[in-house]
Amino acid sequence: MESQQENSALDPSVGSEKEEAINAPTSFGGIVRRLGPGLIVAGSIVGSGELIATTKTGAQAGIALLWLIIVGCLIKVFVQIELGRYSISRGETTLQALNHVPGPRLGVMRNPNQQAPNWILWFWLIMSLCTIGQLGGIVGGVGQALALTLPIKGDYRQAIQYPSEKEFVHYLEIEEELNSEESSLAAMSPEERERFLRGHAKLQQRIEALQEEGQMILQKIRNQESLVDEQGTSLLEPQTWDDKIWAGLISVMTAFLLFYGRYNLIEHLSTILVVSFTFITVGNVFSLQTSEIWSISGEEIMKGLSFGIPEATGGMNPLITALAAFGIIGVGATELIAYPYWCLEKGYARFTGPHSEDASWAFRAKGWMRVMKIDAFASMCIYTFATLAFYLMGVAVLHKEGLDPDGMRMVSTLAEAYVPVFGTYAKWLFLAGAIAVLYSTFLVANAANARIFSDGLRFFGIYDERKPGALQKWIRGMSFILPLLCLAVFLTGANPVRLVLIAGTMQAIMLPMLGIAAIYLRYTRIDQRLTPGRLWDLMLFLSCLGLLLAGGFGVYKQLFA
Repeated sequence: MESQQENSALDPSVGSEKEEAINAPTSFGGIVRRLGPGLIVAGSIVGSGELIATTKTGAQAGIALLWLIIVGCLIKVFVQIELGRYSISRGETTLQALNHVPGPRLGVMRNPNQQAPNWILWFWLIMSLCTIGQLGGIVGGVGQALALTLPIKGDYRQAIQYPSEKEFVHYLEIEEELNSEESSLAAMSPEERERFLRGHAKLQQRIEALQEEGQMILQKIRNQESLVDEQGTSLLEPQTWDDKIWAGLISVMTAFLLFYGRYNLIEHLSTILVVSFTFITVGNVFSLQTSEIWSISGEEIMKGLSFGIPEATGGMNPLITALAAFGIIGVGATELIAYPYWCLEKGYARFTGPHSEDASWAFRAKGWMRVMKIDAFASMCIYTFATLAFYLMGVAVLHKEGLDPDGMRMVSTLAEAYVPVFGTYAKWLFLAGAIAVLYSTFLVANAANARIFSDGLRFFGIYDERKPGALQKWIRGMSFILPLLCLAVFLTGANPVRLVLIAGTMQAIMLPMLGIAAIYLRYTRIDQRLTPGRLWDLMLFLSCLGLLLAGGFGVYKQLFA
């Protein structure tokens, strides 16, 4: 079978092991030693999705969308495992599996034995290009955190002392409300009114600290004057170099690390980075519960679980943000596609052996699929716990203060969520953690994309996979090139949060396609000896239905809302 031979480049030996066709471990210790793909995926997840998109959703929507965050984490694991089941049983990559789905095809292949890419692979290509933008936003976040922690010129740290234009405008709107005889604040609930006033007071402190410059900017906004000086420099969004220099250094370092790196290095580094910051965040959330101001009551939690939808306020649509976050949180579309690749590299398919009718093969396949399921569910528990912590932190602090992480102030605004508990140490604690989780995502996602892009290019006739070592050469080349492409996107000056949310929207659209593919593979190409039971099939259908509804509603809201 072509796939088993070709994918040896994606399935190297782990460490010094050279086993072929071995039975899966059954002891607890043996199974734990064979886990890993899910930890890598968790390392990729607890970054842009959790730290940025989830916290931003909590800041905008409050507790109302807690249910959507939980569903977004739990619902995708069944599709993840079904794709992993197929890769283990057939030794094929995810893109090979997706290309079996019937439908329109377009392209000319160098290999006459290879089918042209189908409609799913074409959309995957579009989504993947957006993912480069997402990773550009993430490396920008790493650059922002490092520019605050270790300034070079100090220009970035100086620039973010000014509130954004949106915050200045919001401040003036609240001022007008306070001075109006028919203020809408009177119609708000006490909690909502307190939130607006608390955010207003904090903005007032920041503006007063700017003294004459702050008053000058307020006057310009009142008069609708330009916020660009005579030299063409924006007063509130100036060009800064510290964040770009650090982003450049990080990107170049990652390019070399991935070019020479191996599976074990990626697995261990991502695990350490994510676990360290997740514990800090969870501790922060529990500590917030001891405060009368920042705690979240049981009544609020029940409200968040009641399937409610918040209204759009202040020009923000929290549901759009939440649906974009749905595409990223938990196992996003890119992680669903990447997971079987990491399973191949871990050796699950190689240890199972080439597909055969022997009873021994079916026994080995069932054993390694059991290990893969434990791996997937363990990672689900990790990222669900982390996601809830980030969301509740956004609700408890950022939402109650009317803060919204965005643009060049993304990292500095997120840091405010740690201030109530950790005080003056919050900035350094958060920045260290932000660097850890954002860089973990940047490292793991680029490592995965190098493999997936290289695998996908052959379907579009870019190279002939029949040439010895062709795939491995492309993986090494992409490992070096992709981090630099992400840097180039960030250097265009695009908004990091917007880049992440655009990619999240594209992933939300991709999710139902992956669900359809999982069902197709389950009923047409899985060995009957490996098919799951009726309860599993029911959960798979419910998972796919949820992905379809979320993706379809996300497209509707983006196009027609």
